[in-house]
Amino acid sequence: MIDPNLSNLGIRAQLRKVQAAAAALCKELLKDFIWQRDDFSLDLKQEDRLSFLQGRTNFGDSVEDEWLIVYLLRELSKQFPQIWIRVIDSDGEFLLVEAADVLPKWITPEVMKNRVWINDGKLMIIPKESGKDNASAGGLTVADALAFIQKRGTALLHVPAIESGAYYRMRKYPAQIQDSLHRGLITIPRKLAYILHQKAAYISPAVDAFYLRDPIALRPLRNLESPKLLFPPEDFVSVSTKFTKIGFAQLKGQDFETPRAWTALIGNAPRVFSQTGYQMGMKVTCGFEMLMSDPQSVDKKPTREINLLLEDLDAGEDTLPSDQDISKWESKVDDESWLDVNFDDFERELSGKGNENRRGKPAGFGDKTAQENLRRMVAMFEKFRDEDDDEAQDAEHLDDMDSDDSSDSLDSPTSVEDIDENKEKELDFDEKRFTSMMKEMMGLPITGATDKSQAPTVTGESGSMSNAEDDGGGDVKEIRKVMSEMEAELRDVGALSLEAPHNNKTSSKQTLGSLPSGNRVTTTTTLKDSRLQEVLHDQIPSDDEGGELNIDFERAQELLNRFKVV
Repeated sequence: MIDPNLSNLGIRAQLRKVQAAAAALCKELLKDFIWQRDDFSLDLKQEDRLSFLQGRTNFGDSVEDEWLIVYLLRELSKQFPQIWIRVIDSDGEFLLVEAADVLPKWITPEVMKNRVWINDGKLMIIPKESGKDNASAGGLTVADALAFIQKRGTALLHVPAIESGAYYRMRKYPAQIQDSLHRGLITIPRKLAYILHQKAAYISPAVDAFYLRDPIALRPLRNLESPKLLFPPEDFVSVSTKFTKIGFAQLKGQDFETPRAWTALIGNAPRVFSQTGYQMGMKVTCGFEMLMSDPQSVDKKPTREINLLLEDLDAGEDTLPSDQDISKWESKVDDESWLDVNFDDFERELSGKGNENRRGKPAGFGDKTAQENLRRMVAMFEKFRDEDDDEAQDAEHLDDMDSDDSSDSLDSPTSVEDIDENKEKELDFDEKRFTSMMKEMMGLPITGATDKSQAPTVTGESGSMSNAEDDGGGDVKEIRKVMSEMEAELRDVGALSLEAPHNNKTSSKQTLGSLPSGNRVTTTTTLKDSRLQEVLHDQIPSDDEGGELNIDFERAQELLNRFKVV
């Protein structure tokens, strides 16, 4: 409780009022309610001169008990706006877990310690302050959190979307309180019926003892020489008994054979075994035997109270109920269809299809709360999956962009098609200068006023090739020398012979040699022969004709490089 106008004694007095209001609220809302394990209670504590109310509840497998406690605390906060309530479980700030799909990124388990509070029915969050030390940026102590609330209460965050997600499971309270219980008809000994009629909540520890049984707990039921049973299998009556739904399902789903102690006492009694609810009644009765014989349960409140009731019976201070008395007890029996799970309906719910089966009748499994929780879980999962798919597509798009950039930076076009596709941005080729250089290399006359000091220039992202103007004609002379040596070698092998016979006629042209198959230079040429020069002029257009030249640029560049190296 935060009230600067009250002293510590005044705060303790107010906390006692809150404690009394909590007890009154439980009495009003939880009449005949059965907790799965521990019930809800608040104790007055004081640590480091700080007075507060504290409660601790073991709810076992019944998550509904946990949310019932949160509901009660929220209602208390509405009655006393000065109190600030923090509720956690073994998962930590479980209220934020329910609203995980709408939380901002800065909210993490490490940061949120002591930052989530309930005040006046609202979910308030202490914000994370940037630029502070780790103590402020991370989790807070209780003292630091209360100091922040007292001094900077206006800076607290109240986000309706987060609050709605955190409070989602409490949307049906207080009606949900009774919906979490189940009434079933069981056949049990009259003495046990008397005990349960005194206090229906005794059923929970007995169910827990049966569900968590071990071989040691079963010894009183298996050993024929064991002491007398507290609830022997005799004088059976059928009564309507109240369970938690979790407890009833736990009993229903357990396979349990008739213990030896029971078989020895009742023998083969078809009338008893055929009675309605006998199997459930046997499990309940054995659960009470295990509970009362367990040394670890001797000091527990339910065990002490049951022992007192049994002592009153033995002392004659009280008597067992008659059949007429039992007939006046409540006899309501609930439908057990909520236990049935139709897997076709389950698959239909998961797939998000309609709520009707093939025959057009309403379909479903379990109770309505279970169906709604499943739909919400599936919706949250689909939302998470869609967000994950979007992120994956974005990442794939970025990878494609990276691969395109890398391929553009590493690959340079090597054909006319590549030049056309890239719109001549990656390669700049001077056709006229290349034609002049080829003619000059082959010793042919060059038309026009082309400067011999200029050579073709090929540039691209991957590299460049050019003749510097300050080299003069050095490269040309070197190329001519290489060409002369090549011509001499070709003449030695007769490759340049002009007298090759063909049908007793002299051929008018001789090829210089064939380039490798594929895209090749298709020009046919002969050196130092006017007739072949005419053929060459027919194949290679002059500068004035402006025709197209069929040239393999890759092979041409390779040939020039070879000349350059030599």
